[in-house]
Amino acid sequence: MPAKAKDPSDPIRTKASRFAGVDEGTACTQSSFKTGGKAFLFIGMQGGRHKAMFKLKDSLAEAKRLATKAPADYQVGNSSWVTARFSAEKPLPKKLWEKWLSESYRLTLVAGGSSGSKKKAAKKKAAKKKTAKKKTAKKKTAKKATKKKATKKKATKKKATKKKVAKRASR
Repeated sequence: MPAKAKDPSDPIRTKASRFAGVDEGTACTQSSFKTGGKAFLFIGMQGGRHKAMFKLKDSLAEAKRLATKAPADYQVGNSSWVTARFSAEKPLPKKLWEKWLSESYRLTLVAGGSSGSKKKAAKKKAAKKKTAKKKTAKKKTAKKATKKKATKKKATKKKATKKKVAKRASR
């Protein structure tokens, strides 16, 4: 009986699980590695080969070059997710997956793990705008109140002046 081929995705899974705050789960038929509720790695079997997906930013140009040279092995999606396909006979180069894995993890921390992603940033921005609008509204209200007081004073002065004029006229 031939020896079972070593799973080339094991070192990637092991390294991913050792990052701080990582939860391992399943998405469809693949393992997913998340931090702060945001995935940074999907890995599993597909079509008889191993498949790993990384979220990239700085290494995106490199991934696009690889996808051009070997489209069956690398693909770049619209949302910066890069898919790499490999096998035991032709594993993913260690330097490459280590770099991509670390980058994907870091991006997840920045984007969602600790700060709550773009949605949270947008909510903060909206809250700041709302606070600024409230301050502006308070200032306007204060100005209106000041104007009303000034208008009331003028009206009171006019009445007093009219009374004085009326008294003089009656003398």
